[in-house]
Formats: sequence, C-alpha cells, structure tokens
Amino acid sequence: MCELYSGTEAALFEIKTRSIRLDGHVTSIRLEAVFWQILNQIAEEANLKLSTFLTRVYHERLDATGDISNFSSLLRVACTTYLNNQQRIALKSALTEAM
Repeated sequence: MCELYSGTEAALFEIKTRSIRLDGHVTSIRLEAVFWQILNQIAEEANLKLSTFLTRVYHERLDATGDISNFSSLLRVACTTYLNNQQRIALKSALTEAM
C-alpha cells in the first residue's frame, strides 16, 4: 500500500522556487514541482496566466481574513481542494480522530 506513496518520482517532490509580483513587490514562492504543475493546470482551466491566478488567490484571502501568514501552504491546500473535485477538506477534530 505505501509503495503508491513512497514510489513517487523524485522530480515531483523537488522544490522549485518561483518569483512573482504581488502589489508591485517581488516575492519568492517555494513549492514542490507537483504543486506548480497543479497550479498551472488550475490557472489554464480558468483561462488565466499563473501569475494572475496567484494574485487573485492572494487578494481574495487577504480580503477575507486580513492576513496571509503562509501563502505557500495556502497554495498547497488550494491544490488539495482542486484534486478533491473542488471540495474543501475539513480537519477532523481531535475527539473524532481518537474514536
């Protein structure tokens, strides 16, 4: 069973850094190659450039919460939402997990 996960091609989890411009400031984002691939796919399906898509996600999150403490993590979670047929994954509470 674990071979499905452990046998992943090393290129998929290689860290890639990309620079993007948000509000006139250049910032670097470090993600595994597979997440960049998924983000590109999401952007293409929305008929957006990747940079436009990332900027929209950034601004929508900032407008909703007033803060983005870890944009890279937000992007990884966005990818899991996409892979889960656009359904957000809810964390189980500690009490539920103990059962």
